[in-house]
Amino acid sequence: MSNENQNPKAIRVLIVAPSFDILGGQSVQAARLLERLQEEASLKVGFLPINPRLPGPLRYLQKIRYVRTIVTSIAYVLSLCVSVWNYDVIHVFSASYFSFVLAPTPAILIGKLYRRKVLLNYHSGEAQDHLQRWRRTAIPTIKLADVIIVPSEFLVRVFQEFGLTTYAIYNQIDISRFSFRERSPLRPAFLSNRNLEIHYGVDRILRAFAIIQSKIGEASLDVVGDGSQRRLLERLAIELGLRNTIFKGQVSPNSISDIYNAADIYLNASEIDNQPLSLLEAFACGLPIVTTDAGGIPDIVSDRVTGMLIARGDYVQMAERALSLLSNPEQTSRMVEQGRRECQKYSWEAVRSKWLDLYRKLASAESPESFEAQAGHERNVFTR
Repeated sequence: MSNENQNPKAIRVLIVAPSFDILGGQSVQAARLLERLQEEASLKVGFLPINPRLPGPLRYLQKIRYVRTIVTSIAYVLSLCVSVWNYDVIHVFSASYFSFVLAPTPAILIGKLYRRKVLLNYHSGEAQDHLQRWRRTAIPTIKLADVIIVPSEFLVRVFQEFGLTTYAIYNQIDISRFSFRERSPLRPAFLSNRNLEIHYGVDRILRAFAIIQSKIGEASLDVVGDGSQRRLLERLAIELGLRNTIFKGQVSPNSISDIYNAADIYLNASEIDNQPLSLLEAFACGLPIVTTDAGGIPDIVSDRVTGMLIARGDYVQMAERALSLLSNPEQTSRMVEQGRRECQKYSWEAVRSKWLDLYRKLASAESPESFEAQAGHERNVFTR
């Protein structure tokens, strides 16, 4: 789909990303960016999902394991071949590992074949391992992109280790969709909102909550999200004897603000991470945070300033810090207010001009030197 902009000089931008059929950080960011960009008179914006739905009876094939991957990939590549030539800039969202092969790689190759400008927007917190393990294939492919954008300074540093120059344009959070609530007195009502995969460490949250509940019997925990570890985590909750613990499954972005509003403290125990949207959303809603120091998290959470930062895997310390939030209301209130201010860096107003200027430079084929001159001045876009 595309906006109705009739400006003949509008820059034509194609967003290539997961649709909401794959609920996660990338699909949320792509949807938010698409919505905002379609409001811009200087742009004509289209969206091409990496997971297109097949028409009619063919959709049945997407329900069959393995066959689903093959037919969806064929449909995706055909869609790229038909659509890419209509645009000036191909904005490709990217994860890591096999997903990088299936989604960004065809878009990059077809974009360059059609001589279009390709913007690679890399989001994975597993970048270091991906680039190390797939050095011979991933790095040459990434270098084909005209510019590499990442959402955090953490990923800027990771890519630099592999000789790849990138620039950070932060993830966007629509603060207007979240309701800030002062929590006084603070209740022992805890929330986890991450996919239930090993690297998000939700098992550590359950173990920390067991310690918390041994001190405060009425404490509660909502576990939002789904994934391959769900059954194991539900079993662990039973083994730990947890009470008032509810696994709510996946919640749509349109309903997630109600989940935050019902909680009073946010817990995050990820082992690998980049710039979790859930932490920014917790900031926007006024939840004090206890989180591990994985990946790029220390770039957005300052220990005892905007939240409590702990070492990865240390669920005992997570419990201790969570309990300290309840016993030190003044310090907790100060951190919440600082977290609220931190959100402003991730508003559309803060990143809008960076995206628009980048598209303009790419469409006008300005030299790499112009990107690097801007990079040195305001640190918002890198190019090779």
